[in-house]
Amino acid sequence: MVINALHQAYRRIRYGKPVVVISGLPRSGTSMAMKMVEAGGLEVVQDGRRQADEDNPRGYYEDERVMGLAGAADKSWLNGARGKAVKVISYLLKELPPAHNYNVLFVCRPLDEVLASQAKMLARRGERIETSDAQMRELFETDLWRARYLMQHAPHFQCLELQYHDVLDNALAASERINIFLGGSLDTQKMAAVVDHSLYRNRLSSD
Repeated sequence: MVINALHQAYRRIRYGKPVVVISGLPRSGTSMAMKMVEAGGLEVVQDGRRQADEDNPRGYYEDERVMGLAGAADKSWLNGARGKAVKVISYLLKELPPAHNYNVLFVCRPLDEVLASQAKMLARRGERIETSDAQMRELFETDLWRARYLMQHAPHFQCLELQYHDVLDNALAASERINIFLGGSLDTQKMAAVVDHSLYRNRLSSD
């Protein structure tokens, strides 16, 4: 533990403030988490190109440069994200360069709900996906395993997992956990206030 603490201190001195990364599978509540940290006083990185819609009425909080991480030789734009929050889907965490520190808020939602939400979003857009639910579930499970393994073993990551339902059930408690993880300077009351239960759709069956 002492070695880990010293290593983290060394990385902080060398690389400066961490980039706060909001991550998880698509449709897992990452936009909600971005809204929370923004309300709490943390500046967010987004380009505003993807407008709010029926699927995300509060906005997507995305930056197109994130989707280009896998093929980008120049990722220097992340220098400007230190001390700010940026949304990065779980699949792309491995593309984040180790020349930064990353404090990751990893949002987890039941896969049945993720799959249902994704299916409804695609249906509204008139899009079809050829991959079956069983195949997509397997892909998502593999993606989650790889993301968690990376965050546990790569020295440039520190992670706090958030359960989607826990945030909805007790937004203030979740906000306080986030605040402690990110250094204690956020307004937790404002963070909790932006959690909107009316946006919780695609619930699991209670049977």
